[in-house]
Amino acid sequence: MYALKDVLEARNLAVIGASQDPLKPGSVLLKLLKDTGFQGQIAGVNPRAGEMYGVPFYRTIREIPFPVDLATLIIPPKAVVSCLADCARAGVKGVVISSEGFAETGSEGAGYQQEVEAILQSSGMRGFGPNTMGIVNTATGMTTAYFCNDRMLRPGSIGFAAQSGIFVGALLQYLTSFKEFRISKALGLGNKVDVDESDALAYFREDKQTEIVGLYLEDIRDGRRFLEEARRTVAQKPVFLLKGGRTAAGARASASHTASLAVDDNVLDGALRQAGVLRVGGIDQLMAALMGFRCMPLPKGGRIALVTFSGAQAIMSIDTATDERLSLARFSGETRKKIAEVISIQSKAMNPVDIFPDMMVHGFEKTSTEILRALLTDDGVDGIIFISFATPDVEPYSPLVEVIQENLKKPVFFSLIGEKESMEKCRGFLEKNRIPMFLLPEIGVKVFSYMWRYARITMEKGETVSF
Repeated sequence: MYALKDVLEARNLAVIGASQDPLKPGSVLLKLLKDTGFQGQIAGVNPRAGEMYGVPFYRTIREIPFPVDLATLIIPPKAVVSCLADCARAGVKGVVISSEGFAETGSEGAGYQQEVEAILQSSGMRGFGPNTMGIVNTATGMTTAYFCNDRMLRPGSIGFAAQSGIFVGALLQYLTSFKEFRISKALGLGNKVDVDESDALAYFREDKQTEIVGLYLEDIRDGRRFLEEARRTVAQKPVFLLKGGRTAAGARASASHTASLAVDDNVLDGALRQAGVLRVGGIDQLMAALMGFRCMPLPKGGRIALVTFSGAQAIMSIDTATDERLSLARFSGETRKKIAEVISIQSKAMNPVDIFPDMMVHGFEKTSTEILRALLTDDGVDGIIFISFATPDVEPYSPLVEVIQENLKKPVFFSLIGEKESMEKCRGFLEKNRIPMFLLPEIGVKVFSYMWRYARITMEKGETVSF
């Protein structure tokens, strides 16, 4: 059986189902590969031969005059089995089966899928799918996913594997619209006739380009193997899981989506915690967590400090911290002394620190920067959530950014709320300076919790991890 590395680092690629119609997927993919500068050889397979975008078409894969590492199949399911047999005879190392219409559709499709599995097992070819949008390797510019754009193929450090095709395509398009989110490899697993989530974890663990792993799964094929691969991978890099089908209704829907089998969610949740996998509750949590890990150092403890202009938001953040088994930091005497210079009311100088109304006396800049300096240098504070208002001009936050960048040894997250336009300006400014901003401070607390959970794993192994 070929290694996934051989397939994902393919230098020669065949598009089976290549088309001269510029609107069809087989044509769109050829143009994408040419435009992105993929350096390997490319061939199309079409019974009528021809060419498109300078790529020659051959009637069968056996007519291609060079060895093919990877073939992507964009053809009807009835044609897949015989085509796979041809690929096996031609010595192809791996295939991506984009076609739908297999086990997720009923008994006939399940029969096709069984034949596909048999060919893969007997030949040693590796197979992605069926029912997948494909794979991406940004290091080489290789992709079989015709939905990709230039931005998605800019090399990064986040490895992502997903059981859904169109969803992961849309998600990756959204993720990569943010500067900090760049992909290393993306693996569409689909129905998982061969390559599954455990294979993906094993590959990402050894891939030097990948520093953070994200997964979207609707079921887990081999729970014991998955947890073992997860433990080994988590020891080297964080692993996030977004799980669909956690309810009975969701599980029924996933069965018709990717032929998934239900997994008891409570049992899974406990097992994931033991393995060190960071389970996120939704796309918003996934993006927030990725931003935290990409931009901030891991904390050395679970003690957070809140700086706020809103008592209500601080209270909700404390509730979340309690749920996550975090604690409010106790300030040192030196820190309390420094905060007292800008916060006159004793009760407001404690944790959470309330900057209103004292900021009306000393000014927002002086009040905030003095507090941040004190908290950043207090060894009893492991992370800071700064809650304030979004301003039309980002200038008030410029001095705060300078203070943070001068003393950045612990996670600092902002939560700014106000008019939409002001929020977007502030978010852009802060994230340009690698400081995460979240709509709600509770999200920042949750991200800190993920980081602290992962930091404990690295501490137990005596390792220092940076991203």
